Amino acid sequence: MKTFDCEHCGERLFFENTSCLACGSAVGFVPEHLVVSAFHQTPQGTFAVVGDKSGRLWKKCRNYVEENVCNWMLPADSAEGYCPSCRLNEVIPDLSAGNNHALWAKMEAAKRRLTFSLLRLRLPVLSKEDNPERGLAYRFLADPDDDFAQTRRILTGHDGGVITINIAEADDAVREKMRLDMREVYRTLLGHFRHESGHYYWDRLFADTGREPEFRAVFGDEREDYGAALQRHYANGPPPEWQERHITSYAAAHPWEDWAETWAHYLHITDTLETACHNGIEIRTTEGRHIVREPFRESFAAVAQDWLALRFILNSLNRSMGLNDPYPFVMSLAVIDKLTFIHDFLRQ
Repeated sequence: MKTFDCEHCGERLFFENTSCLACGSAVGFVPEHLVVSAFHQTPQGTFAVVGDKSGRLWKKCRNYVEENVCNWMLPADSAEGYCPSCRLNEVIPDLSAGNNHALWAKMEAAKRRLTFSLLRLRLPVLSKEDNPERGLAYRFLADPDDDFAQTRRILTGHDGGVITINIAEADDAVREKMRLDMREVYRTLLGHFRHESGHYYWDRLFADTGREPEFRAVFGDEREDYGAALQRHYANGPPPEWQERHITSYAAAHPWEDWAETWAHYLHITDTLETACHNGIEIRTTEGRHIVREPFRESFAAVAQDWLALRFILNSLNRSMGLNDPYPFVMSLAVIDKLTFIHDFLRQ
């Protein structure tokens, strides 16, 4: 994630800001330019970027104005009412029930961060309305009761371009209980979005493209029975040597899951490194001391070297605060090869 500055006062802005805490300027994200900018409102009710002399005017996404769960802007003359991220929503929960609105707001924040990464990588981000056959849609659903367990009715997953996520995953206490019940070392809402997007982009990048052999050479043959593979995984667990070839134990279940897990970690790594790069964080590697490098401009060998150094810093900082390691994973040589495949594929 890049860093952003208020055009009015120079204060740094978070990606999620709706106003500058220093000067009070209205703030919004402009997906066309992938920047968070400060705006001033015109007498007509539209918005202009502070200091911009181009005359371009903008309006807020409806979910920004009406629900306060978005901070993205659209061109003022756009016929659309929703931003590119919110247009991906096919179903949202009943906002009048319980704390669904607060949970939905967390879902939207994680989805927008993923959408930024996808746009940053120049991947196609189209809604089902834009492309019914190959577009992307989200369904944020709630269980009919409060019994959120492994046997819950609403399961997170991907099917035909539709990503479904149980909104209970946005409840920190519920999600932590699920993490412990399933013996996972890591479970976050953003992680769910990144993992499921991996399944979607496998369909977009490999399915019926003639490039499946390239995938199979690295991840294995995805034509293996998927249902049977998952049943075997849940019944018997991963093979004893899973860490030699996979980033997580779940990645060992099937080549599709290996791809989705590795894809998610690629986004974890590059987003964090980009954040560190834009904040000028210095690390020490075998090459000496240097500022974290822009990950998308480097070979993955350089990316991996920077990540191993930054990961140590991140985990050490968390331990200093009495918190768990934010990245408790080991990257074997086989995993680095898979991440390199993704990196090189996207750079092409």
